[in-house]
Amino acid sequence: MRSYPPNSPKAAARLVALTMLADGHVSRIEAQTLERLGLPKAFGLSVEDLSAVLQGLCEDLLCSSQGDWCRPVVDAALINGLLAEVTDPGLRATVLRACVAVAEADEELADGECVVLMQAIQQWRVGTLPSLKAHPA
Repeated sequence: MRSYPPNSPKAAARLVALTMLADGHVSRIEAQTLERLGLPKAFGLSVEDLSAVLQGLCEDLLCSSQGDWCRPVVDAALINGLLAEVTDPGLRATVLRACVAVAEADEELADGECVVLMQAIQQWRVGTLPSLKAHPA
């Protein structure tokens, strides 16, 4: 897995990209949600930069899978490592809001998205999520 400087725009954006991939695919509505909310700019990135971070994450995940296509897209050790790259409280709040927006975008909260969000809450010691709509079962 490539590394980014702590609290860098790419480290923050990669956590959002991880949330986008956590359900096994990236949907158009997730990308549109990020653009609508101006999230690339909030991280100091262009839409193209955000796309490059997403592509890099996909490449890294493929390389690290070592042919094991049956394992989950994300695992606890990977998530914890990426969460550790963001230590600034303000940036953490922005990242968490973006991750929640991505998870809510398609109105279906997937297990992988829940894993990313819950680990962020636990590792970053967040009291509550910024907003999480109730999703039908």
